[in-house]
Amino acid sequence: MTDTAFDPARDGAQMSFDGRMSYGDYLQIDRILSAQHCLTGAHDELLFIIQHQTSELWMRLALHEIDAARRMIAADQAREAFKMLARVARIFEQLNSAWDVLRTMTPSDYSRFRDDLGQSSGFQSWQYRLIEYAVGNRNAAMLRPHAHRPDILARLEAELARPSLYDVALAHVARLGLPVPEAVLARDMRQPWQADDGVRAMWEGVYRDPARHWEAYEPTFPKWPAA
Repeated sequence: MTDTAFDPARDGAQMSFDGRMSYGDYLQIDRILSAQHCLTGAHDELLFIIQHQTSELWMRLALHEIDAARRMIAADQAREAFKMLARVARIFEQLNSAWDVLRTMTPSDYSRFRDDLGQSSGFQSWQYRLIEYAVGNRNAAMLRPHAHRPDILARLEAELARPSLYDVALAHVARLGLPVPEAVLARDMRQPWQADDGVRAMWEGVYRDPARHWEAYEPTFPKWPAA
């Protein structure tokens, strides 16, 4: 009988990884796959853990992109930020779509292990809070759930001390010559955003005459990557 089984080595594929970096080594797959520690024997608990762990990974990437986009806009390189912000929009789509998998777990399924989780909740996700602060939804009261972790608290407080994504966007369009109120540019950025008639009027002017204000108008629309 002729051996017709496909052997990738015949086409030059590397098949031996002794002493070489492998796929698993690079991605630290063993560490990732050993990070799911169920507290109960409930079948659906593993789904619950993986759903939230993968969400945290996506949020880590979102923060990476938001931070880079913010630096670009602060340097008046808004075009370079477009792709980053489009990627963030896709990440959030991915996060929303992931709930379709979690919805296969019924309330009855969840009740089989929820009590064993104690007071833990997604409400305590510090990366979620960091995203809120980074894009401009700032509420210092939301620091309290993280007070037991001085390292995380320090990171969140440092974020509150920085201009948000929206703050740097307003500063950018002000440098383009648009009439952003000086009081808005000089406001205490640790405080929650307050609607401002001058900012509203400025954006109305941009949308009423896009051709004149194209540099401010164009970045307001995400640049979606080709499918």
